[in-house]
Amino acid sequence: MTQSNTSSSSSPLNTIQSCIAADILAVNTVITHSLHSEVTLVNQVAHYIVNSGGKRLRPILVLLSGGLFGEVKPEHHQLAAVVEFIHTATLLHDDVVDESSKRRGQNTANAIFGNAASVLVGDFVYSRAFQMMVAVQNMRVMEVLSNATNVIAEGEVLQLLNIHNADVTDGAYLQVIHYKTAKLFEAATRLGAIISNASPSDEEALSQYGMHIGTAFQLIDDVLDLSGNASEIGKNLGDDLSEGKPTLPLLYAMRNGTADEAETIKRAIEHGGLEDLVTVLSAVERTGALDHVRKVAAKESELACAAIAHFADSPYKQAMLTLAEFAVARNY
Repeated sequence: MTQSNTSSSSSPLNTIQSCIAADILAVNTVITHSLHSEVTLVNQVAHYIVNSGGKRLRPILVLLSGGLFGEVKPEHHQLAAVVEFIHTATLLHDDVVDESSKRRGQNTANAIFGNAASVLVGDFVYSRAFQMMVAVQNMRVMEVLSNATNVIAEGEVLQLLNIHNADVTDGAYLQVIHYKTAKLFEAATRLGAIISNASPSDEEALSQYGMHIGTAFQLIDDVLDLSGNASEIGKNLGDDLSEGKPTLPLLYAMRNGTADEAETIKRAIEHGGLEDLVTVLSAVERTGALDHVRKVAAKESELACAAIAHFADSPYKQAMLTLAEFAVARNY
């Protein structure tokens, strides 16, 4: 493990990445090698989406959770690449379903290469991930990843069912987050423990860390959709609202706003578009919806930190605690 020499002015994410820089380079090498295909279009689309500026959060979690047990192994690098591929495949499919044209400040793959190419290359990336997973020759790994991908697919369908539904409960919305987003975070931290031959209790503790961190990240994404700077968050303000997604800040503002505000938000969710964006943002601000969701995310972060409190102090543990803080404090 290389020690960080990053200045205190650097972002927490840069600090975390720098302390596992050699391992991240190893993961990137696996990714580059494993993406190769004899089909030119597969190479073009897959490399475009993998290299489009993501935070690599899920691979980082595999590495950090493995490091808690003293050694990051080549199998950790392999599985870190696998979870990044699964995440990449879901992004390719998500952008087609959502008809998105921008992600991370760039054109989406479907906007450049078309929907058919994006879906089919997403299938390629998924199947390549499973080839790599099988190569690790660990039945527990296969069990965790096959279960995770199935739950993620269910989450995608649940989200689709919730589109334009202003009557979604907080519990139903959080279920979507746990399935669609947090499940892969949970799998990433669990995999790091499995490859390190962790005890069942330590494996479960790390899975809880991953689940709570993933939930916190998605909740802050919901906040940033209604408050972030487009150049920093890589998408336009109100993108989720324009697609008719009933996110937690909108649900809170609907419950705690005036009758007129509630009706406006309900209409915006049910019909999509941004015609009422200014009024919706005003209601969200007046009701304190963003602060409420930040507090919910902060609680998730606290639960994540509590889950790993019993592990011995190490640079890896400190990086995981820093990541929990970053999940809530970030503006991108």
